Amino acid sequence: MKKLLYLFFVIIFSSVSAQENKEFQLSSHILDITLGKPVENVDVKLEKYNETTKQWISVINKKTDKNGRIGDFLPKGKDSKSNYGKYKLIFFTEDYFKNKNMESFYPFIEVVFQIQDNQHYHVPITLSPFGYSTYRGS
Repeated sequence: MKKLLYLFFVIIFSSVSAQENKEFQLSSHILDITLGKPVENVDVKLEKYNETTKQWISVINKKTDKNGRIGDFLPKGKDSKSNYGKYKLIFFTEDYFKNKNMESFYPFIEVVFQIQDNQHYHVPITLSPFGYSTYRGS
């Protein structure tokens, strides 16, 4: 019975802690698929593309937490369209691999995407020394 109660509380806690932060429209996550673990303490920069000047503008810099996550990238705007546009997340992976004494092909990874509505956007990457993948998560 104790094991069943313990399992119940673990599942509840995990599902609550994994939910998106409703005050922010953008989150990310890095998972090292070589080790099967989250990637902690990686610098990630968010930039927005300015359609008028054709330049990328820095929005914010963050670090992944112990679970490899950043949940508070882009505050929801007061205006429903204030966050619409093209964005780029830059994952600075070089130091992560150096700290693991691993050679890597990618010193950083850029993921470009666009926000076209008021939904939550989760842009994670799965990472290995010689490859990565990204997708729109939930």
